[in-house]
Amino acid sequence: MRSTMRITGTSWNAVSKLLRDAGEACAEWHGRAVRGVRAGHVEVDEVWSFTYCKEKQLLEGTAKSPPPEAGHTWAWTALDADSKLMISWSVAERNAAGAFAFMRDLRARLRSIRQLTSDGLYAYESAVEDAFGTDINFGMLVKPNTTDVEARSIPRPKQTAVIGDPDEDRINTSFVERSNLTLRMQNRRYTRLTNAFSKTLAGHRAMLSLYFTFYNWCRPHMSLGRRVTPAMAAGLSTTVYPVSWLVELVDIRAPKPNRPKHYKPRKKRAGASAC
Repeated sequence: MRSTMRITGTSWNAVSKLLRDAGEACAEWHGRAVRGVRAGHVEVDEVWSFTYCKEKQLLEGTAKSPPPEAGHTWAWTALDADSKLMISWSVAERNAAGAFAFMRDLRARLRSIRQLTSDGLYAYESAVEDAFGTDINFGMLVKPNTTDVEARSIPRPKQTAVIGDPDEDRINTSFVERSNLTLRMQNRRYTRLTNAFSKTLAGHRAMLSLYFTFYNWCRPHMSLGRRVTPAMAAGLSTTVYPVSWLVELVDIRAPKPNRPKHYKPRKKRAGASAC
């Protein structure tokens, strides 16, 4: 933020407002453009972060005037392992309510899906059944609790078929976990042990919206080819969008200047000369 202020000669508030506007514009674009996706093997996962302060400070009461959204901040992500498209994402609590809302949004964006895989979070089973019913192949990768197990005897994750007949070889979350690593590497807010964490939940959402739009439409994916983005691989686009296109999204959404059609003549001051 401060580097941008020095380079552009603008204020902190101006930079912050522009980033918020860009996040809102990208969120609207994602809501309109990522629809009717024909997905192959979709993997879902949650990425941890925090807003304003960590949960420990809230419990200890050492945080100064924390806002209501302070503490744990979870980003839910749904990645198509074949096209690498980030189909759906949301920022919500890591509980049943968050899982239900996330799965309903994912279902609304899909035209077809071959298989869905999640980790062992308890809320997924009922949330998937609520959104998709029984017309889906859904499997869970249940990872064992390794807190009390020696490193040499850690058991392998258990692949469990929950609904339908999922392909056991594709019940994994490797691709979405790799995508989570990319998210952490390319976003300063996700860097650990730094002061660049999100101070507000609105700013956190704007950052994720801007990143996922850039990832889907502007950034060629190495596994797809040098000039192929996830949106192109999913059939949603035919070209690589430049970064300047993100600025165009902000300009299109910006309201037009509210200028009056007719200007009133300026009144002359008392005692002013006629000349």
